[in-house]
Amino acid sequence: MIGRIAGRIEYKALDHVLIDVRGVGYVVHCSDRTLAGLPGPGEAVALWTDLLVREDLLQLFGFTTLAEKEWHRLLMSVQGVGAKASMAILGTLGADGVSRAIALGDWNAVKAAKGIGPKTAQRVVNELKDKAPAVMAMAGAAAPTAPEPDDAPLVEPDAPRPAAAPANAAAQSEALSALQNLGYAPGEAASAVATVLGETPEADTPALIRAALRLLAPKG
Repeated sequence: MIGRIAGRIEYKALDHVLIDVRGVGYVVHCSDRTLAGLPGPGEAVALWTDLLVREDLLQLFGFTTLAEKEWHRLLMSVQGVGAKASMAILGTLGADGVSRAIALGDWNAVKAAKGIGPKTAQRVVNELKDKAPAVMAMAGAAAPTAPEPDDAPLVEPDAPRPAAAPANAAAQSEALSALQNLGYAPGEAASAVATVLGETPEADTPALIRAALRLLAPKG
C-alpha cells in the first residue's frame, strides 16, 4: 500500500497530477479543491495517498490532510459512493465541510456535490454520522516526521511534508476532547463544535468550548 508520495510535479490535469519520485512518475487523482491548492509544475509536493485496487485497475488518490484521506475511505464504504463521487463530495465541501455536514446531519450540503442525489446524500449522513467525531479529532494531527534513510527511494530529499493542519483544526480536536471528558456523547459534542465552527471558523479552543457548552446547555 502506498500511503504517501513526495516528489516534484511534472504536470497537472483536470482530475489528476503526475508526481515524479526519483525518475518514476505517479499519476495521483485528486479532488478539484486539492488540485487547486497544489503548486505548479517543477515544484515539490507531498500528499497522503490511498490506493484503489480492482481486477482491471490501480488508481492512486491524493490528499493534503489525513482527515481528507479518512473521509475518502469512509465515503467509499457507503453504498452507491465510488471514488468519483467521493472526490466530488470532497471537492465541493473539503474535509472540514464534510465533517460539519455529517456531524450536523446536513444531507443537503452533501447533495450539492455533482452527481450526488438526495437518497445517496441521506445515506452518507446516516451511515457516517457516528464517524464524524473521530475524523474531526484527526484534523488536528501533526504532519509526519521526516523519513528515515531507508525510505529515501520513495521520497525526494527536499520535498516538503504534507501541509500541516490549520491552527483551528487543533482547537477543534481539543474542544471535542474536552467536551467528551465533560461527559457529552461524541456525536452531540461533534455537532455542537461543527455548529460553532460554521459561525466562527477562526475560534480558538476556549472560545469553541464556551460556545459549544452554550449550545449543549439544557434549554428552558
